[in-house]
Amino acid sequence: MRARTFLTMDPRQRFEDVAESMGRSRRAARERPALDEGYWASLRDLFTRDVTAGQFRDLFEYETRDTVRFFTRDVDFAPLQKLPWYRRYPRTLWRGFLAIAYRLSPPRRVLFAASVPLLVIGWIAFLGRAAEHSGPMQGLDITLVAATLLFVLLTMELRDKLTLKGDLEIARQIQFGLLPFEGMERDGWRVRASMRPANTVGGDYFDLVDLGDGGVAVVVGDVAGKGMPAALLMALLQGSLRTLVTAGLRGEALVAKLNAHLCANIPPNRLVTLFYAEIAADGRIVFVNAGHNPPRLVRAAGTLETLHGGGVALGILPDGTYEPCATSLGPGDRLVLYTDGITEAANPRDEEFGEARLDAVLTARRSDPAETLLEGLTSEVLGFCGAARPGDDMTLVVVDRTA
Repeated sequence: MRARTFLTMDPRQRFEDVAESMGRSRRAARERPALDEGYWASLRDLFTRDVTAGQFRDLFEYETRDTVRFFTRDVDFAPLQKLPWYRRYPRTLWRGFLAIAYRLSPPRRVLFAASVPLLVIGWIAFLGRAAEHSGPMQGLDITLVAATLLFVLLTMELRDKLTLKGDLEIARQIQFGLLPFEGMERDGWRVRASMRPANTVGGDYFDLVDLGDGGVAVVVGDVAGKGMPAALLMALLQGSLRTLVTAGLRGEALVAKLNAHLCANIPPNRLVTLFYAEIAADGRIVFVNAGHNPPRLVRAAGTLETLHGGGVALGILPDGTYEPCATSLGPGDRLVLYTDGITEAANPRDEEFGEARLDAVLTARRSDPAETLLEGLTSEVLGFCGAARPGDDMTLVVVDRTA
């Protein structure tokens, strides 16, 4: 009965049960003479379930062929067809070798260039010994076969990874095309933005929405997590918010409706922080903060204010309430919105950049043009991180009132 129940589990659960069983086995080794039958049945099922001869045929025939085609699809082998075989085959292998090396990063390219010749030399030596009928396979020969099988397996995995990377690059182009990196220019107003994803695509979101009558909505959001899942939720967030704006919703009513929609349509382990501000032509700002980092308002006189207030992040409580807050931008004032990838960026000593450093940079660069501030602040954060790679997306939006 135990083994039959195990067979109905999904692969990940079966693997976890085997690992747990192995741990129990080690702890109880002195209490029983041998592993029980259920353990061996579980282990055997882990490596034999759903395995067929047809799958192995596909692995060594179709997948191998597809892998070769993937790495050599940009190589022109036609000029080699007229050469004799003893010149055609070495040049074909050489061009295939270069095609694979070209797709690797420089350090991996060096390791690849060192390992492949060694593998070829090993096979030449093995075939030489086999031709001399030197006896059964020795330890080095077995290691050579194992290394070759691993090389083939890793090459197939590399193909899958590079295919996924190509898809991610397309997703990155689509995501960046959805965001208004060009900013906005109006009489007396100037908005500029930048985003640096931690991965190829990210979960940060910013937007500029024309509200008519000279007003504009400035939005910055952060989807919990990184990578493709966060990017998909970011696209859902943008589409939902723009739909609600088109429907005529504004302020806290818009944010509350957006929260209810996200609670019904995103996984329960996800949440979204959002800062939504409506800026009127005369400088009045009405904003709602749903769990997001409080923006900074740098006055023309050099003082710095933090825009506190708001409610819980989106996607947590379907009936969450959000209170609007108000302030204003005068001539020469600057509003800076950001995501936590700025303040939580850490150096190798695990120290965060923090809000104090952010405030210091904003104050010191209060007279810089928006583009210079965006580039300078990002450089400050990256310089602070040093050898530590930033682990989260970094987004900045700067709103300047120039008149």
